[in-house]
Amino acid sequence: MKQQRRIWHLVIALLVILMMTGCSTKETVTKKDSIKVGIMLSDVGLGDQSFSDSAFRGLMKARDELGIIFDYRELKDTKTYEQGLKELIKDGNDVVIGLGFMVQEDLEKVAKQYPKQRFILVDSVSDLPNVTSITFKEDEGSFLAGVLAALVTKTNRLGFIGGADVPLIRKFAAGFEKGVHAVKPSASVHIVYAGDFGNDKLGAQIAREMFDQKSDVVYTAAGFTGVGALREAEARGVYAIGVDSDQYFYAEKAVVTSMVKNVDVALFRVLKQYVEKGELPTGTVQLGLAENGVGLAPIRVIPWDDQKQQLLEQWKQNIVDGKVATK
Repeated sequence: MKQQRRIWHLVIALLVILMMTGCSTKETVTKKDSIKVGIMLSDVGLGDQSFSDSAFRGLMKARDELGIIFDYRELKDTKTYEQGLKELIKDGNDVVIGLGFMVQEDLEKVAKQYPKQRFILVDSVSDLPNVTSITFKEDEGSFLAGVLAALVTKTNRLGFIGGADVPLIRKFAAGFEKGVHAVKPSASVHIVYAGDFGNDKLGAQIAREMFDQKSDVVYTAAGFTGVGALREAEARGVYAIGVDSDQYFYAEKAVVTSMVKNVDVALFRVLKQYVEKGELPTGTVQLGLAENGVGLAPIRVIPWDDQKQQLLEQWKQNIVDGKVATK
């Protein structure tokens, strides 16, 4: 009997060990199988109420719904984009994201040094084979902003402030101008490129000059420079349209809407494919109105009735159906 009890105790002990080993193995597999994603945020970093915050929302959604693990770097800490990107690679991230066209040069430099590493570049296009590019149809969203501005203006004079005279920002300007003229062909659009994305005082100065020339709506695609223009619009009692994210809180008496880029939607969409298929899309992923990549934030400040909303929705559908040229 004693011998049988010893054998029985030994069997139980072995079963316990096997169960513990099984649990340990399961944990190891789970950790190994978790996809790690690192992101180098745009210049302002978290709290910008724009690109960085939107990207962060997309990664949190991917963490909660897809089970990824993510990390991030900010320029204020790494000093250079290159350093941040390399840190994320060394930390073992499966995918490394560069946020914003200003990251491109450093990202491509690092991507050439690490040809087996997978990268995502947001808001610009790279031809490197290990880089997936995500871009947006800014002209489509800007066209809608132009339609709205044309419905709002009383002077038939409008302004556009771009952060730099580069192809990306010219897409905003072109779409806005076409949208304005689709509704009011006789209206004029004064376009100014500030040459700076981080100078709110310069933005205010440019906007002030536009308002002095009777512009009563200004659309900005100029980062923090544009914030100065939004606040100047509020001070002057005229209207403004923000960009990238809902910028209403910057000037709550002036910002009618904002042309938003849904970076969160774009990143979640691409990472979902990576999780499900084990690979990123190749080449460039471009998102417009049809894919919910761009659009308008809620319309505030001004009287806005169903008739105007239906008109705006019709223009949106025309763009989605390819009936309108927005470039």
